[in-house]
Amino acid sequence: MKKFYGQRAYVQSAGVHNDLEIDGFAIAVSSEIGIELSRHRSRSFDEMAQWGDDLSGFDLIVALSPASQRAALEMTRYAHIDVEYWPIMDPTGLGESRAAKLSAYRQTREQIRTRMIARFGPPIEEPSE
Repeated sequence: MKKFYGQRAYVQSAGVHNDLEIDGFAIAVSSEIGIELSRHRSRSFDEMAQWGDDLSGFDLIVALSPASQRAALEMTRYAHIDVEYWPIMDPTGLGESRAAKLSAYRQTREQIRTRMIARFGPPIEEPSE
């Protein structure tokens, strides 16, 4: 999101749990389009609140899994925050070879990119591939 839209919006990445390290395949396919994820760290909704990112300061939560959608809806039921669910393919566990796994992660990356452009418009600067 930050790569595509810069400072036009305040964006945070969060999930239901924060106990997962960023997947190496996600790092690899993101790097292909100029997005650096190797230092990215997953945070939970609870951890965001502890760090001072109050959910009431956000206008929109985009959930990429049914579990995150449920958590977001539960946390925002008394707040004026839109929650959108984007049914994106989960590439973990798909493919047997490295090439097949990378292909699955690229498909997921492209699904996310397509949804972002449909929702927020064309990127400020189109990433090179």
